[in-house]
Amino acid sequence: MRIPYDLLSTAALEGVIDDFVLREGTDYGIDPDADRVTLTAKREAVLAQLRRGDVVIVYDAELDSTTLYRAEDAPPA
Repeated sequence: MRIPYDLLSTAALEGVIDDFVLREGTDYGIDPDADRVTLTAKREAVLAQLRRGDVVIVYDAELDSTTLYRAEDAPPA
């Protein structure tokens, strides 16, 4: 189930974003300086992608987990 980011509380949204950006192996593209990007910059980048609709939040009831997907890669709503 897709969860509109703007329906989450600020704390919940920050938690979902932080869970994503702090994951080991998260891909930030081929930028050679990606490892020097601050946590704040990563959070802002993900939030901007959510606002544009490039990224969506998906809740999996079976796994009781929430994650972010590129919109085109997300499971059907």
